Amino acid sequence: MSTEALPESHPSASNPYDPSQPAPARKGGWVRILVYLILVAGLGFVVWRIHRNQQLNAQMSAEQAAAMAGQPVPVQVAAAEQKPMPIFLTALGTVTPYMSVTVKARVSGELEPVKFTEGQQVRAGQNIMTIDPRPYKAALDQSKGNLVHDEALLKNAQAEYARYKALFEAGVTSKETLDADEAAQGQYQGAIAADKAAIETAQLQLDWCSIQAPIDGRIGLRLVDPGNIITANSTNLVIINQFQPIAVYFTLPENQLPQVMHKLATDKRMLVDAYDRGDQLKLASGYLLTGDNQIDTTTGTEKLKAVFSNGDQSLFPNQFVNIHLVLEDRANALVVPSAAIQSGVQGPFVWVTDAATGPGTARVQPVKIELSEGVYTILGSGLKPGQSVVVDGADRLRAGQPVIATSAKQLPASAAVPLAPATGSAAPPQQAPPQGR
Repeated sequence: MSTEALPESHPSASNPYDPSQPAPARKGGWVRILVYLILVAGLGFVVWRIHRNQQLNAQMSAEQAAAMAGQPVPVQVAAAEQKPMPIFLTALGTVTPYMSVTVKARVSGELEPVKFTEGQQVRAGQNIMTIDPRPYKAALDQSKGNLVHDEALLKNAQAEYARYKALFEAGVTSKETLDADEAAQGQYQGAIAADKAAIETAQLQLDWCSIQAPIDGRIGLRLVDPGNIITANSTNLVIINQFQPIAVYFTLPENQLPQVMHKLATDKRMLVDAYDRGDQLKLASGYLLTGDNQIDTTTGTEKLKAVFSNGDQSLFPNQFVNIHLVLEDRANALVVPSAAIQSGVQGPFVWVTDAATGPGTARVQPVKIELSEGVYTILGSGLKPGQSVVVDGADRLRAGQPVIATSAKQLPASAAVPLAPATGSAAPPQQAPPQGR
């Protein structure tokens, strides 16, 4: 057989196990491993940097704390005071005129120019408006003319009766004629009485043309301009509100009523203070007049009325005020600002310094709280009058910390009032309440 006829033998490309074919390079696996190594190294570097920064921050904080440990901390202090303090119940009240009158005309007619300035104070009986009086003066004159006419008829009837009486006694005229003359005389007397009543009515209507203030008070904005035709008893002309005295209505929960009623029954007059909307500025002092005769079942509250003399007119109708109904006046209460009170595991405490101003040392002093609200707190024990307590900067203090004390801004005297307790005795107030109607 000839070898030239046989085709040349080539390895099959589809056979990877051909021993004459070289093995392929595994480049994809090495690249993947390299990427993983880079990611692990980057993550490790980030973790190391975070840990390192935390260590540096902790070290800096420790260094700052160590540096500050020996440096005084600036704080503001206030002295514990022993002074008279009222114990009261609080409520939201609405100022209401003690008396309010909507002035209306009692006769109809044209309104003439008014005789008041809007907002001025008026006295009871002062003329403030006038209705055109001419029609009513004419009616009065007519009634007076009727009276004169009927008086003349009566005089004539009396004269006729006298003549016929003489004739009847002489036997010239009959009894019937004499009786008729006597009856006519009575008719004219009745007409005269009616004329006098008509004159009184006409005079009254003429007087009503002059509209007068029914009460003392401040007059409001006029509701009708001059020149308008006024209808009797239907047109509102102006409103007059009484400011001195003035009333405040407020409500209290029914569970607080027993102590109020007991106090009112024994003391007759309970002191009431009115404060502004922020409950900081004292506006006026008055007394509790009375309470309503029933409890509102929808709210479980009782409406009460307080009266204020309002000499300076600091209270205004429809003004919202905070009411302090004084139950008791404590003569020697130990008081500190509420900002000085701190809370701990062992209970309330205050930071006390040994200096009112200047360098000092802070220490913790446990206290016992009796009553607290707003800016002041009454303490039962723990402090002595005159001791300085920290009211600002307490968050940076630790026991034995050096401080530089400065006096805190004085709180308004009107704000120095505690919260009334849920129960308590009722002592009579030490100052007399203002008088009112």
